Amino acid sequence: MLLDASQSQLVLVDYQARLMPAIFEADAVARNAVRLGKFAQLLDVPTWGTEQNPSKLGENLPDIRALCRRTLAKMHFSAAEEGLGEWLRAPVAAPQGNARSLPKHLQKPAAGSERNVVVIAGCEAHVCLLQTALDLIEDEFEVWVVTDACSSRTERNRDAAFDRLAAAGAELLTTEMVGFEWLRTAEHPRFRDLQQLIR
Repeated sequence: MLLDASQSQLVLVDYQARLMPAIFEADAVARNAVRLGKFAQLLDVPTWGTEQNPSKLGENLPDIRALCRRTLAKMHFSAAEEGLGEWLRAPVAAPQGNARSLPKHLQKPAAGSERNVVVIAGCEAHVCLLQTALDLIEDEFEVWVVTDACSSRTERNRDAAFDRLAAAGAELLTTEMVGFEWLRTAEHPRFRDLQQLIR
């Protein structure tokens, strides 16, 4: 099973200025988060951000914040507890016509978002990222965790989060895997642009 850009959304969790200096391999993790956001821009994948208690931890790094359509300020560790799921699901469209225009069996049901795949990365992997991802799985999203764009203050906590997420049904992958799966072919019109972001 491969990622499909037309079915995907990207969530970047808590890359906050006051938190990042304490994060294991912070510079590499932040660079990969920026790459993910730029891949998403190239391929029209909606990107959302979250910030844990921003009055204390500050906003997300500017390069990351600029890539997000909206950023959710939260106090719960799980962004799903504060409405992220509603952002990820498009508003339900009103049925067309009226009750008399078509028999019920011919009316199309109202459709929500078809982008049910959530590609997620962030900090801290064992707290906010983990709890958000587990809640999204429970809410019937298909969750893909980008391991080289995630971290915690310690490597052990980060790796424990990956073990738990995999056991819960999340797919684990890397930044480059996301980009190339979204592209699918070297003939894609954005192939060279994405390739430049990887070099």
